[in-house]
Amino acid sequence: MLKVDGKLMPDRLQGVFMRTLPKRLAILIGILAVVFLCVDAYPRSGSEAETAEVGEWQFLWDPGHSNAVTDTPPEQVLHASNWTSMNEHTMPPARPRGAALAWVRIDIPQLGWPIPAVLVEKSSGRDVVAYTEYRKLFESDRKYRYTMNELLLPLRAEDAGGSLYIRMQIAEEGAGIVQHIAFGSFYELLTVYLTRDMLDIMLGGSFVLIGLVMLVCAIFLNRNYLKPWMSLVFVILSIGLLVVSYSPFLFTLYPAYGGILQRLFDVALFALLPSFLYFFQTIFGKGPRNIVFYLGRFQLAYSAFCLLLLLLNVLTEERYFSLYYLLTTTVLGVLMLVELLTMLGCSVLYSLQRNKDALIFNGGLAIFAGVGILELVLYYASKEQYDLYWWKWGMVAFVISLIVVLGRRFVETHNQVLEYSKELEMFNNELQRAEKMEIISELAASVAHEVRNPLQVTRGFLQLLGERSAVSEKAYIGMALEELDRASGIITDFLTFAKPGAENIKTLSVSEEFRHIEGVMTPLASIHHGRILLELEPDLYVRGNSSKFKQAFINMIKNSIEALPAEEGVINVRASKENGSIVIRIRDNGMGIGPEELKRLGEPYFSNKTKGTGLGLMVTFRIVESMQGTLEFDSEKGAGTEATVRFPEASE
Repeated sequence: MLKVDGKLMPDRLQGVFMRTLPKRLAILIGILAVVFLCVDAYPRSGSEAETAEVGEWQFLWDPGHSNAVTDTPPEQVLHASNWTSMNEHTMPPARPRGAALAWVRIDIPQLGWPIPAVLVEKSSGRDVVAYTEYRKLFESDRKYRYTMNELLLPLRAEDAGGSLYIRMQIAEEGAGIVQHIAFGSFYELLTVYLTRDMLDIMLGGSFVLIGLVMLVCAIFLNRNYLKPWMSLVFVILSIGLLVVSYSPFLFTLYPAYGGILQRLFDVALFALLPSFLYFFQTIFGKGPRNIVFYLGRFQLAYSAFCLLLLLLNVLTEERYFSLYYLLTTTVLGVLMLVELLTMLGCSVLYSLQRNKDALIFNGGLAIFAGVGILELVLYYASKEQYDLYWWKWGMVAFVISLIVVLGRRFVETHNQVLEYSKELEMFNNELQRAEKMEIISELAASVAHEVRNPLQVTRGFLQLLGERSAVSEKAYIGMALEELDRASGIITDFLTFAKPGAENIKTLSVSEEFRHIEGVMTPLASIHHGRILLELEPDLYVRGNSSKFKQAFINMIKNSIEALPAEEGVINVRASKENGSIVIRIRDNGMGIGPEELKRLGEPYFSNKTKGTGLGLMVTFRIVESMQGTLEFDSEKGAGTEATVRFPEASE
């Protein structure tokens, strides 16, 4: 039971809570994804016609080997003649010995905008400084190893026809030193700049918010739901932190916190993989030969090792960064590929077993793994110069699938609990009924014989008195005899219930037995303006006692006759063979009974008749049970009642 404001939440409301919360989270993420995709697409298409893009620039290794930052580019750079033309796909020339700094020169076109500016969507280097020929535009002095920069630099009208110089420290050469250069209106480029990077912040922040909401909701969860829920919380939080800390926007806007953001990215990556594997394990199991379990254990240990390396890297001020990068980026990337492919293979196996959760998980994982693997291949193929972009949208699709799978699992678990509760209630009712039957059976066996003998003696003396009594007294003696006969009938029912006649068991022909029953019950049916219609398939046989078989069905048909309406009533008796069983159905068009009364049929002393004791139907249940059969009733007020009896088929 859940507690809300200190009060217990009913099971029904708890079930609604379990079912709706994951679905709402999935819908929320889906809506955010659609909005972000629309926002992401709009500024690019709307601003291309109003900007001037540059596809080529010049590259130069710093000839002076000086790290000093001046107000204008050095003279040897302004007058250098060995500039090399490049684009985002070409490699820079070989690095001269001892050279660490490089220059990029971009020709400034005619500036026809009121407030001109230039947008460099990516420049790969540290300690970036931007100049025109006569002034400094931008300076970034980073103390951490994050080489991605995004520059939006305002220009002046007199800068037209000149050049833009960008100096940076390059650790590793590769294509894409500078990418996507565009000149245009400052406000138009600012819109592109903010929208493009704010998208990552909004998307990542949404993941973080959803993860925190789920973390709060975990307080109200039952322990049985806690493990998969918390693993999904860590997956979503890790993804959100990865998206936020990967964007260059925060590094550009808050350069002083860049080191913290970079380490936050590493921690989120280390936490994502073991959380992901554990979630898979809690939902689908340990995988073939426990492969997912062992991978999860190994990844947990390796992530702990990476956290230790991160701590050492910080304490040593990145003195051994190359080793740290190898173990936490290159090796971890390979492990990620292996784990994604392993989980994808396992989910495919589960999907082939028609597991719906596996199909949903497989769809989300296929999108994420496909996009992630493709981008990782492009990243390493481009010597780590490829700008990872589409992976976050693969993450959105995958997280939605995870939430849907977890929601389905919660609903399934809740339905199982309800089913177990119903079965427990049914078993409890059966136990109570069995105890009642046992008590009545013992009572009948111990008392019935002793009571019948005095009744018979009393009846004999009353008959003698009736022969000698006056006419006026004979009516009273007749009434007494009728009541004694009724009491004797009740005792007989008690005896039948205590021992429903296991003797004289033989193979009975259903059609022959019902012909005798029809002959006995037709006069009673005629008195009540009813008819008995038999529809019996040939060659139907059961094992039992003939007299008790007749007694059981006479009781049921008698009840149907007494329930017939004042106008013409019909009682249909059908017998057929179904799946190796003999099925006998008795249906009338009488008044019917309600669901509450239907549940109590067969209980002792429960009857709708004025003088009924309920023992007749109780005896009928006992006889059917002694013949290894089952008896069920289906009824509706004003629509009649149908009794269905199933017996094991016997051979002729």
